[in-house]
Amino acid sequence: MTPVADASDAPETPHARRPSATHVLVLVLVAACAVVLVRALLVQSFVVPTASMEPTVAAGDRVIVSRLVRWFGEVHRGDVVVFDGAGIFGPPTPEPRNGLAALGRGLASAVGVPVGRQDYVKRVIGLPGDRVACCDDRGAVTVNGVALSEPYLAVGSAPSEASFDVQVPAGKLWMMGDNRGDSADSRAHLGDHGGGMVPVDRVVGTVVAVWWPLDRAARVDSAVLDDRVGVRGGGAS
Repeated sequence: MTPVADASDAPETPHARRPSATHVLVLVLVAACAVVLVRALLVQSFVVPTASMEPTVAAGDRVIVSRLVRWFGEVHRGDVVVFDGAGIFGPPTPEPRNGLAALGRGLASAVGVPVGRQDYVKRVIGLPGDRVACCDDRGAVTVNGVALSEPYLAVGSAPSEASFDVQVPAGKLWMMGDNRGDSADSRAHLGDHGGGMVPVDRVVGTVVAVWWPLDRAARVDSAVLDDRVGVRGGGAS
């Protein structure tokens, strides 16, 4: 009978005890590239700093944002989105002082830590070509003459305490917070350059869920605004 060797009796080689430094480095680089690709192309997490979108999302909530809309989809009325508001809702982002600073900013943005960008979360109310106004005889916001029911508004929040009547230009969006009495949105920037309109290409992605704190964890659905509004312009591609 041929004896069977016990595996424990086999001499250990250095490679069997631990992976080589090169192997570890390759794994780290692969993991880092995967993180960069996921954050750049698929999803990203943001912290909501204010109460302007309550009750949908509250100050301090951590939200998951799908970036797929930026690459493959369209922005729709009723979507809750994160966008870069630098120079629109806030001061312009200073230009990098040199090439090294520009490279650092690009790398930080790639891994999901954007430097110098001012991110805001609001709801899309008007698409390119839409006429958005407030308020009608019932106090509602209208889009292309159709009153919106807006069930997502904060309790006791009027659709708008400020009157406005705007035509959304091509390539732009009209944004409003769900907590209308505490939201410095497109209405607050009507007198600024650009009239508070947000370029479609500034949209970072669509908010799909609150993941923290756990007692508020929930999916965030886009509101289906009245189909009678119609489509006057189109979304982002």
